[in-house]
Amino acid sequence: MVKRNTISVILFSGLIALLMFTFSVAVAQDKSPESTAAIFIQKIKADKKLLVAENMQLTESEAKAFWPVYQTYQNELFLLRARTARLIKDYADNYDNLTNAKARKLLDEMVNIESLRVKLNKTYLPKFRKALPETKVARYYQIENKINAALYSEFAEKIPLVESK
Repeated sequence: MVKRNTISVILFSGLIALLMFTFSVAVAQDKSPESTAAIFIQKIKADKKLLVAENMQLTESEAKAFWPVYQTYQNELFLLRARTARLIKDYADNYDNLTNAKARKLLDEMVNIESLRVKLNKTYLPKFRKALPETKVARYYQIENKINAALYSEFAEKIPLVESK
């Protein structure tokens, strides 16, 4: 039997993936006004925080230690996701006339972003371990991984493959 919290994570992961993809497409097409983008981003952050709160089952003392670490981690993670959105925009802008040199730059940027994401997770792991018991740290990383997997799945489905020449 699937727990209610698991369903919440799955549904939210799908929603955030769809919203992030929609946002990245809007950014890529320069159709989203800055104020709309800011409201959209705040909505995603608030919804994600609510999802995490519902699924972490933190005690009062755990919450006091966890939420400041969570917030700084999310701020840094957001920078990586914004960098990913710029990468997608750059790919979209160059898709029709993608050269080998540009493909190389895009691929290098993708690998750099992934390396930074791994480094960020490693950097914050001791901080989360200081705030929470190991099982709750594992649970939090699972939630983040599910959201990340949903995002990448959505990107993989919607972004066309590079035309080989």
